[in-house]
This record gives sequence, structure tokens and C-alpha cells, in this order.
Amino acid sequence: MSTSDAPRFLLTNDDGIDSPGFRALYDALSELGEVVAVAPADDQSAVGRTLSRRVEVREHELGYAIAGTPADCAVAGLESLCPDADMVVAGCNKGANIGAYVLGRSGTVSAAVEAAFFGVPAIAVSLYVPGGSGDAWREKASDPADYRTAVDAAAYLADNAEAAGVFDEADYLNVNAPWSDGDGPTGMEVTRPSTLYDMTAERDGDHVDLVDRTWDRMLTGDIPDPVGTDRRAVVEGRVSVSPLTAPHTVRHHDALDGLADDY
Repeated sequence: MSTSDAPRFLLTNDDGIDSPGFRALYDALSELGEVVAVAPADDQSAVGRTLSRRVEVREHELGYAIAGTPADCAVAGLESLCPDADMVVAGCNKGANIGAYVLGRSGTVSAAVEAAFFGVPAIAVSLYVPGGSGDAWREKASDPADYRTAVDAAAYLADNAEAAGVFDEADYLNVNAPWSDGDGPTGMEVTRPSTLYDMTAERDGDHVDLVDRTWDRMLTGDIPDPVGTDRRAVVEGRVSVSPLTAPHTVRHHDALDGLADDY
């Protein structure tokens, strides 16, 4: 815990420090403790855990703007700019970060993963914004107030999860909230990442268009994800919380052991 009784949050994201979701989360966490922003100066979506050797830092009204990636922000923040942070919170991302295949792509999630290797509890938080695989979703969630469902869930967990012992088992939480046109979510569900993968690639002359059809499935509700998965929870209007660990799982197999023994 920081020197005061109130917790100190290092807040980062991948949409950029001036994004509305970031401001919404900054304001909510400020009611719980001190918040130091260490976030990308511009949009760094879907960069995964890309890391730089040297980044430019400039002071910002909320903390620090970094000319780098979310992983850069987590390292620079925890090692230099905010080394006494009690928790790292990443978000609020415009667009859901759900499914096992997204975990390695998302800059938002990657910042939380990076924090986990420092032994600092972390929460990644995102808001599902409907619109399918096209650009319709870009017109939504342009105001901090649009992020209330995600921000309320993140603030609740940031305020209660550590004392409840959640981080004794999980390295970080991946939180995804449903879109709301007025009514709030119908609850919070502990989930596991969905294994649905529906990427397509179609050649168009000198280009190949890569499309994630999962978003179209979510828009229509036509998803095969079983109960207990993150995507199912969000589509049905619940906040999804996946308790995750940072190292990749290692599983020994007799077949591989045999190959290694015979080498």
C-alpha cells in the first residue's frame, strides 16, 4: 500500500490518454484514491505487448503521456514514474477484449499482463460497443458517460478485489462490460475466455482483407459460446470478469517427453 491509507492507481490504456473511456475511468478511480496516468500519447490499439527501448515522456494534466505502447507505459510507470503503485488499471477500452485469441493482441490486456510480471495486481477493463465488423461502432462511445457500465464494474473491483483475496489466485482480471442504452447490466459473472475464432481473409487484387466475423455474430446473438464464457456473458448483458494468470500454461505430454528422451 502507498504511504497514505488511500490506494495509488497507475492508470494506462491503449486508446490514448485523451480518449473518453480513459477520462471516465480516471474520474471514477479518483474517488477511491490517487490516480497517476501513464498512458500512450496516441492510439496504440492491438499492439499486444510490443515494447520499445526508449520512449519520450511528457507531462500531462492527468500524469504522463508516453510516446509508446501500453506495455511501455506499464514498465515505465512501475519502474520509474509511479513505482509505488498499489494497482495497475488499464482502460477503459472502446470495444470488448473477449476471447482467448484476443488476449495476446490487446494493448489494454497486455498492460495488465506486464504489471503482473512486476507482482502488481492489475485490472484490464473494456466496454463492448456493438456495430459488427464494420465501422459503425466508431460513432458510438464518444462521451465519458457512455462508459458507465464498464467504469462502475472496474471501480467496484478495484475497491474490493484485493482485500477479498482475489489476487491471491489471479494475476490480473480481464473485465468486459455490455453496451447499455439505458438499463444497466444484469449482474457480474466470473468467466473463462471463449475459444471461438472466426477470422476470415479474402484477397482483393494486391490486398488481403482480414475480418473478424465474431463481431457480426455478437451483433445478431448468433454465437456458439457456452455458458461460463466471457462472450456469452456480455452478449446476454452481464459484466464478464475473467481471473487470469500471466505465464503461459505448461502441459507435459507423453508424446513430447518421448521425443525429448530419444533425441
